[in-house]
Amino acid sequence: MVYVQAEDGQALTEYALIIMLIAIVVIVALTFLGPLIENLYTEIGEAFP
Repeated sequence: MVYVQAEDGQALTEYALIIMLIAIVVIVALTFLGPLIENLYTEIGEAFP
């Protein structure tokens, strides 16, 4: 008899870690790029009377 181990929990954990890593990258990117994006939108908004 061949015993196959269920890997559903392992896959779920791996997906959770990937999502967490993506979230950290997005937060860090917005922290550094936030002021630049804010200035860009401010300049665009001021260009229109």
